[in-house]
Amino acid sequence: MRTRFRYADLPVSRWRNGGGETREIISYPSGTADFAWRASIATIASSGAFSCFPGVDRVITLLRGSNVQLTHGAVTHELTPLSPWSFSGEWAIHAALHGESEDFNIMTRRDSWEAQVRIASEAVSSLHGIAWVTAGEWRLASGEKLSAAEGVWWLDEETALTPVTAKAQLLMTRLSRVL
Repeated sequence: MRTRFRYADLPVSRWRNGGGETREIISYPSGTADFAWRASIATIASSGAFSCFPGVDRVITLLRGSNVQLTHGAVTHELTPLSPWSFSGEWAIHAALHGESEDFNIMTRRDSWEAQVRIASEAVSSLHGIAWVTAGEWRLASGEKLSAAEGVWWLDEETALTPVTAKAQLLMTRLSRVL
């Protein structure tokens, strides 16, 4: 199963606290209350607390906007563009920002899935994954092309992406089942 998506077509959900909005890419399996893994793009409009997700591992990657300072107790991390950061969904994270930002989020239920997120500029492939084009143009093995603000997610289907243009960049998430 493989599905392409475009930023402009993703459904928008406003946060209950008024601090931002989420564009969900996929919550797998679809139609169930408890996801095994989930990918989304969030706009953070004001400082505030992140929602807690017990039993879930999270990876957040700043796509654009101002840096975000994330704090959990004595742990502080400065989220900078295109530098993925992993943390536990149990953590009570507070986000402090000085302007709107947008980030890419991957959440995996730790008893069944795990995610490895990186920025790629060379050919990539995996059996399960999510790819988001941050710059340039990329080609799937089928010949389909993806441009900035487009992506693809796939499950149980070896999928390869190759850069087409100079300085092409991809946010690549490899998903794997926990055995």
